[in-house]
Amino acid sequence: MSSSTHKPASFSFSYSLGGTPPAAAAVPTPGPNLHNAPTQIDAGDRMVDVLMSMRSPRIVLFGNLLSAEECQALIETAQPRMQRSKTFSNVAGGYSSAVSPARTSDGTKFKREETPLVARIEARIARLVQWPQAHAEGLQVMYYRPGAEYKPHYDYFDPALPGTSTLTRNGGQRVASLVMYLQHSATGGGTTFPDVQLEVAPRQGSAVFFSYERPHPSTRPPARCTLHAGAPVISGDKWIATKWFREREYSAT
Repeated sequence: MSSSTHKPASFSFSYSLGGTPPAAAAVPTPGPNLHNAPTQIDAGDRMVDVLMSMRSPRIVLFGNLLSAEECQALIETAQPRMQRSKTFSNVAGGYSSAVSPARTSDGTKFKREETPLVARIEARIARLVQWPQAHAEGLQVMYYRPGAEYKPHYDYFDPALPGTSTLTRNGGQRVASLVMYLQHSATGGGTTFPDVQLEVAPRQGSAVFFSYERPHPSTRPPARCTLHAGAPVISGDKWIATKWFREREYSAT
């Protein structure tokens, strides 16, 4: 690949607690059908294991969401286009994106259904969490080397900040997240939820899903308790893929 080849950036959004928020209304959210406490869910082309679920906040740990071959193929497809991950920051009149010391991974973003592999995984996810594929952002792949981390943050957009209206114009608010583990580090690198004292160990092929129906950190629970972090990788390499779900149809860019 030549140096002039465009490499799509990987973006996320994070903010810390602060300020007095407006009241937040509950909105519909994605989520698996956990009626009768199933141990497996039919995701169309694959039976996905339900390893753990928490009601409030809604957090579900899945096993066998991706095969080892799919994990490796995603990594190999993403590797040539990786660059330093960025975060969105609210600024007066809009928002900006920049490298942040809070997020030290590398990443890239795929358009929805960009490849047959991506399309197959997205269809599986849509069936699993009962949410239209068009109501989600493109798949992002992130790589964490030893020492890399993502400090505690929320995935939804803070309603109290000025740039949020711009960020939610396309697709509305983020309402849920899915973190898929493509390659786990030897030690460290778990996904932590500090407000509920939960840490999910990264295991290849598994994934953690969480939703937030009232998007503001003042609300307890569920939204405030979805504060989460990518713990520092101590040894080895960690690869993940992330899917963020929106309220409405999201026009991929």
